[in-house]
Amino acid sequence: MKDLAPSIKRQRLLIEGFYSVNVNELVIKDYFNKITEDLNLRIYSEPIIFSPAGLGKEGNQGYDAFVPLIDSGISLYVWTKEKFLSAIIYTCKDFAQDQAVKSTKDFFEMNNLEMESF
Repeated sequence: MKDLAPSIKRQRLLIEGFYSVNVNELVIKDYFNKITEDLNLRIYSEPIIFSPAGLGKEGNQGYDAFVPLIDSGISLYVWTKEKFLSAIIYTCKDFAQDQAVKSTKDFFEMNNLEMESF
């Protein structure tokens, strides 16, 4: 991917995989608090968490969540039936990718995951 704005610092990490814990809104808030603490990122507002509550396809039920950071944000998408998640950490400052993967893996008790930095 061509860097169209080299003067703007951006670090992006996608983590996807299958999880073992039971996920609800409180768990998502706890994850956002844990990951931001582990990566030394600062939250400036409460997370926004949506759930389709039975709308749409049964297989797509779960959560869409976002927490705003001083230096960008973290998005989390959770499929509860499949016990699958996709997390995107997007910042305008450096963070430790290995720590982000470890924190996410440990928090959600993930045995099978993939990550991509871009």
